[in-house]
Amino acid sequence: MRLSHILAGAVAALSLAVPAMAQETVAIVGGRILTGNSVIENGTVVIRDGKIVSVGSGGAPSGARVIDAAGKTVAPGFVAVDSGLAGTEVGSVSGTNELRNSANTLSAAFDISYGLDPWSFTLPVARLGGITRAIVVPQHPGSSGGHVHEDETAGAGDRGYQTPGLFAGQAAIINLGQGSNILVKPRVAMVAPFGEAGAGIAGGARGAQFVLFKETLSEVRLYARNKSAYERAGLRDLSLSRADLEALIPVANGTMPLIVTVHRASDIQQVLRLAREEGIKLILDGAEEGWLVAGDIASAGVPVLLNPISNLPSDFEMRAARAENAAALNAAGVVIAIKGNEGSTHRAREARYNAGNAVSHGLPYGAAIAALTVNPAKIFGMAGQFGQIAPGAAGDVVVWSGDPLEPLSQPSAVFVNGVEQPLTSRPLMLRDRYRQQTPMPPAYRN
Repeated sequence: MRLSHILAGAVAALSLAVPAMAQETVAIVGGRILTGNSVIENGTVVIRDGKIVSVGSGGAPSGARVIDAAGKTVAPGFVAVDSGLAGTEVGSVSGTNELRNSANTLSAAFDISYGLDPWSFTLPVARLGGITRAIVVPQHPGSSGGHVHEDETAGAGDRGYQTPGLFAGQAAIINLGQGSNILVKPRVAMVAPFGEAGAGIAGGARGAQFVLFKETLSEVRLYARNKSAYERAGLRDLSLSRADLEALIPVANGTMPLIVTVHRASDIQQVLRLAREEGIKLILDGAEEGWLVAGDIASAGVPVLLNPISNLPSDFEMRAARAENAAALNAAGVVIAIKGNEGSTHRAREARYNAGNAVSHGLPYGAAIAALTVNPAKIFGMAGQFGQIAPGAAGDVVVWSGDPLEPLSQPSAVFVNGVEQPLTSRPLMLRDRYRQQTPMPPAYRN
């Protein structure tokens, strides 16, 4: 294929992300509304100026554009957690990956929000899966944030990654609306690996990582108390740069959550103990063996980001992985959020399939919807701002042909911040371009 043809296709795909039109009042009428917390039959959702202004059983206001949702399901836009959306494009092209930092001069201060691409081809694909927001996280050893092939990074550890320290960097929240303004909030959480991956960074032993982690927080607190002395070189040498020390102050004082990737039940217990001793705020990521210590997690008030179909003992950290993990954690009172597959980037849209699998293994249907909508917003300090159909929340609404957890259901309308999005993507454009126009051979007709 000639380069001009490739570029023409790319330009056409990028045209999917043109700036949004002016806001309008939209009334979605007659559908089965999943608010994120409850169900309203034959309801109406009104969106104006980018926000949901009403939800209930009334009709459309005068002058509103009406969308007939009779026989359909209306749901909040889903939230992709532990995601690489807008941070990576092609896994085999390292220059398109903004999710990992391999420098030896920066770790905690790495701010992923500066590398996000609003015109990423991954965003329209995810929107077609009902995703309207994402928590984009840096990669680190053992992470699932943004799939990458193991042979892409040289000099890396067991899982094909290299990281300069205990911390991978800071996560950001984005919206998936067309246009250039996708950043919702930067620096919403710090990210760090624990368990086997974290031990590898610290020298190979879990105990070494915990001691090093505690010493790091001690240095951060020393720096925070003595910034003036640090500036005049009147403070002892510290192991981190000033940028990293500054970035870790909110973690050390408990105002910024720390996303901890951990799998084994015993490792979960130890990070919960660490959080108690250091007064830090945790979010567990993975927690495949979480069901074994669900009571401990619930008592600590720590939420979990999980993939319900991660249910095989793929290594010694996940010997007790099971498909009922999500149901057990929810039953114990743990706030859970359900992830997509392979870094929740190219397969972010599969989060709803994973939620459906969790329902088939005991998770209540309402809890599964919450794990895709209201729970992620709550976990990342954005409760009431998105992830639900309620007055004042962002106008992120999806009209589905049927049950959104049923794989055959498809969106007939997607709104982000009150603006209707195109129901197309680069893969669909390529399909249409190269679709067989002549009758298919007999073997392909059925």
